[in-house]
Amino acid sequence: MADSSFPLVAVLEALLAWQRGPSAARQARVGEALGAVASTVGARGVRLRVDTVSATTLEAGFGTLAPGRVTSADADGMVAFDLRADEGRAHTGSLWLDSPEGDAATAVRAIELAVEAAWSREEVRQTAERLEALDAATRGIAGVLALDRVLQLIVDRVRELIAAEYAALGIVDENGVIEQFVTSGISRQQHDRIGALPRGRGLLGLIIRENRTYRVGDISHHPASYGFPPHHPLMTSFLGVPIQVKGRSVGNFYLTNKRDEAEFSEADERLVEMFALHAGVAIENARLHEQVQRMAVIDERTRIGKDLHDGIIQAIYAVGLSLEDVPELMQEAPAEAVARVDRAIDSLNLAIRDIRNFIFGLRPELAAAGGLVAGLAALANEFRLNTVIDVEFEAGEGVPDIPADRRGEVLQIAREALSNVARHSKATSARITVAGVGDRLELLVADNGLGFDPDLRRDGVHQGLVNMRARALDLGGALRVESQPGGGTRIIVRLPVDPAPRTATRERRET
Repeated sequence: MADSSFPLVAVLEALLAWQRGPSAARQARVGEALGAVASTVGARGVRLRVDTVSATTLEAGFGTLAPGRVTSADADGMVAFDLRADEGRAHTGSLWLDSPEGDAATAVRAIELAVEAAWSREEVRQTAERLEALDAATRGIAGVLALDRVLQLIVDRVRELIAAEYAALGIVDENGVIEQFVTSGISRQQHDRIGALPRGRGLLGLIIRENRTYRVGDISHHPASYGFPPHHPLMTSFLGVPIQVKGRSVGNFYLTNKRDEAEFSEADERLVEMFALHAGVAIENARLHEQVQRMAVIDERTRIGKDLHDGIIQAIYAVGLSLEDVPELMQEAPAEAVARVDRAIDSLNLAIRDIRNFIFGLRPELAAAGGLVAGLAALANEFRLNTVIDVEFEAGEGVPDIPADRRGEVLQIAREALSNVARHSKATSARITVAGVGDRLELLVADNGLGFDPDLRRDGVHQGLVNMRARALDLGGALRVESQPGGGTRIIVRLPVDPAPRTATRERRET
């Protein structure tokens, strides 16, 4: 530890101790250290006020100027000094000496140096904290590609970053009119009462037009102030910072009401300007991502239209052509008419299957190369994310894989079963199980919901079951329903792994 008998060291140690944790005892210690310095010039008392050493203003004194002593600032013999740091650019506090004898410059300079050292240490600490907060804020918005979400995250983060009561992010159109205004710190009720979005007048418009930072102590005193609409919260201190990417404006930050301070500082301004660089990149990335998604949707629509037109639509059109002369054939060649209709029905069934497989092909996460198990697992995960029902998936050993077209039908059965669980069962949990049993595949979808009487006919209510049963039959298998009121429901599907070849016979089933 340094030799505290030297007055300057004693003052510095006392100031640093106060900085670590203000208390009455540490305040008294600062006063005693000041008294030792003041005694070198024969001063009867000393008082120090420091505004920058910690969050709490320090006032300490000794002798005639000790805390609690009643003195007058303009009393005979009282000398005041302005303490500064950073080569005189920064005010750090004030010092008063009571009736110093001789030249007090050396003693004042010693105290000023001690305050500057503590001030510098606090600046380093605060800078480190700001950089940590900046890093956390930028990491919080990095990688978010949904535009609306990233805009709200940005404005929330910047408000926290510099402890502002209110924050907003304004996005303007090519005419400089605010077209989107995202806020933080204002409740939904306040937002609704304020009414329409700002149009870019007053200080907001000034930042838009001049594209530069503005820091104002009180909005109402600025010449460009336009005032606030009714029901708008009171706002005083203001900091506006443009957000740019490659020299192009993408928005503006508007921050008001610095917490626990009269106004925003130069350090706040620098911090927001640094954050604005990262915010601009995040906004641009989200916009580009949305553009890519829109282009992908357009490309996919074009591909779907082409595939439908070149394949399925042409097949259906051919069926229509084949049926045009059936009325005449019914009179002239009845057997040929019947055969023509049977072939048309077979062709339409094939078209229906193609459409189902085509729709399934739009779900790449289900038709993945992982096979049936991977598809069912993805289906269970999708259901879990999109409902409040907890669904478990379990695959037994040796689950056989099946061709893609049959796999799509099995997944459609599972999807329909889960859809019924979500719409009708009021279940809290469900289970999907798939297993290989001999030369057959067994699929089970069960829930703990209300259940029902499978034998009770209710027109239109269980069309999903009809569809599932038809699919199972089409695959050469069978579907069984086990359920009772209050006892949940079990859908059991058993299918042959290698179905026998099907003949070109007329199929009548519900679709």
